[in-house]
Amino acid sequence: MKKFTFSLLLLFTNYLPLAAQTVAELQETAKTFMRQGDYTNAIVVLKRTYQMAPDNIQLAKDLALCYYFQKDYYTGLQIINPVLDNKNADDQCYQIAGNMYRQQDKLSDCEKLYKKALKRFADSGPLYNDLGEVQLANKNTDAIKTWEKGIEVDPTYSKNYYNAAKFYFYSLDKVWALIYGEIFINMETNTARTAEIKEILLNGYKKLFTDVDIEKANKDKTAFTVQYVQVMNKQASLATSGINTETLTMIRTRFIIDWFNSSNKPAFKLFDLHQQLLKEGMFDAYNQWIFTAADNLSAYENWIKTHPAETTQFLNFQKARTLKMTSDQYYHK
Repeated sequence: MKKFTFSLLLLFTNYLPLAAQTVAELQETAKTFMRQGDYTNAIVVLKRTYQMAPDNIQLAKDLALCYYFQKDYYTGLQIINPVLDNKNADDQCYQIAGNMYRQQDKLSDCEKLYKKALKRFADSGPLYNDLGEVQLANKNTDAIKTWEKGIEVDPTYSKNYYNAAKFYFYSLDKVWALIYGEIFINMETNTARTAEIKEILLNGYKKLFTDVDIEKANKDKTAFTVQYVQVMNKQASLATSGINTETLTMIRTRFIIDWFNSSNKPAFKLFDLHQQLLKEGMFDAYNQWIFTAADNLSAYENWIKTHPAETTQFLNFQKARTLKMTSDQYYHK
């Protein structure tokens, strides 16, 4: 009897890793279907797998996402909403549910959901970004405060910079659209959003230099902004030839030299990047990548052809690093 019990226990013990492995394999099969856009087959696999492991939150997220991509938001919410009360639920669970509410134009429900989620995940950049987008859709200008908070608490998440840069560009602010926009394109270097923000940067500098006295025109009296416009205003005479890649390269070069030669200037990783690019002879290529590409893509392609060494050096540098901002350098309080 003891021998039988031991054998049964051994069989059961050996079975557990197999069961765990089977769930993992089935989940990977479902993900393969999802990558192929075959959400119906992914659902077939995930529903059966979820029955085997009902506490597996990732399975619930994958299943809810499949219904989301099939635009079956009602069923998707039935899957993901119960998970939100699980102590192991993460901020992505709330994002998935929120996206389904947004697709149904249930913006009030969505806003309540995100605010509830932020009480639990107070440092989630993605949640702040999504909440800001919902607020803006509701014509609530508190959206910019939400994106600013996301930048402050989760400075390595890019989308809050993207939305804040656009908001400031279309408002009266002429400084933070430039700063946040350039941070964004150094985090997300090769997407449609990157091209969009490059255009905002080019036009943002044109807006900035429409004022003869940038200091006098500045309405934002935060310490960092005041210091920024003081140094930028010193370069204003260079704008008399118009704003283009060449003049911007000169303006921005002198700005960085003056910034680092001035006393009591706060540390800022974006400006550290500029200084490094200057020292290593890549600042011209960097400005071509931003401003010439935004102004005239064929001209930029021609510049690449005629400057292969500079282009290769810069692009290799860009691929090897990502700008990572830190919370101690959040200055727009």
